[in-house]
Amino acid sequence: MDHAGRLRRLQASLSGHKLDSLLITHLPNVRYLCGFTGSAAALLVADRGSILFTDGRHRTQAKEEMKRAHLNNVSMVIARQSPLLAAAEWLAAQRRRSTPAWVGIEPESITAGMRDRLASVLKGKARLRFAPPLVERARMVKDAAEVLRIRRAVELGASLFQVARNKIRPGVCEVEVAAAMEYEARCAGAEGMSFPTILASGTRSAMVHGRATGARIPRGFVVCDFGVILAGYCSDRTRTVHVGRPSAEARGLYEAVLEAQQAAISAVRPGAAAGEVDGAARRVLRQRKLARYFTHSTGHGLGLEIHEAPRLSEGQSQRLEPGTVVTIEPGAYVPGKWGVRIEDVVVVTPSGCEVLMPTDKELVVI
Repeated sequence: MDHAGRLRRLQASLSGHKLDSLLITHLPNVRYLCGFTGSAAALLVADRGSILFTDGRHRTQAKEEMKRAHLNNVSMVIARQSPLLAAAEWLAAQRRRSTPAWVGIEPESITAGMRDRLASVLKGKARLRFAPPLVERARMVKDAAEVLRIRRAVELGASLFQVARNKIRPGVCEVEVAAAMEYEARCAGAEGMSFPTILASGTRSAMVHGRATGARIPRGFVVCDFGVILAGYCSDRTRTVHVGRPSAEARGLYEAVLEAQQAAISAVRPGAAAGEVDGAARRVLRQRKLARYFTHSTGHGLGLEIHEAPRLSEGQSQRLEPGTVVTIEPGAYVPGKWGVRIEDVVVVTPSGCEVLMPTDKELVVI
């Protein structure tokens, strides 16, 4: 991965946003820019160079990961306190100009209390300004190496559905199924799950984020939403099965959601607005009289984090570009009765899109 190129492009963009430097505190952004995966860090990016601040626990790790990222021109400071405060003190010590510099900070990853502490350290030396999401915008378009990592994570994650099919039976606890999936993921090399496994059965299938509980699986729909982290990148997948013979009404609900998903996937292409993709799914469910039961967005970006830009929802004008990776996951949830969701990961290509790890999505009956 071209970490050096990412840093150069970010450095080149600072002046256009009236920033002398940018203090990166969101750890996935730090990883994206310099390859460091530790739990405590601040990355100071300026037009003349970059410095990684971390603590003594990560001395060896940071040195090795920066070397693997081929970032010989990025300095490293081992802080005895908060890496963020150490970065502020370093900035204050460097300022010799009479005019205070503008330092950008990431508003989504810093507390009000820490912002005040930074301002106190930098008083008279530099002024803080909330920066636009420069790194998040860059992360939205994946390079070939990132797409390959996501593809492999999706492939591993998809294999877990067979584990779920083998375990789902009337009377089995939801957590037993989730545990079997997560155990298999670890054995296959996953660093962890992208999120706590969602396994919601019976009337609980109407809960959009119904995490696995000790509830015993009854007859009816079972929503399985799961993903893994592999080489730092996430996968996300949802399949809905039916325990026992489904009624015509149940099949109709499932087929409506599947049709909505297929319509949304067909709408994914370069230049399409995120809201257009959402609208394609929503129109199908509206025609099926199910619009009021679709209570979330059609999808979201995916990468180092399970939820990234862009968000595929109503009114979103962000245009899709080749390399953008998104989930397509419409659903319909009837409170107290049942719910269905179907989800795949899609990458935007120059001519349209590709579904990563496509499989047959006919309703599985157990």
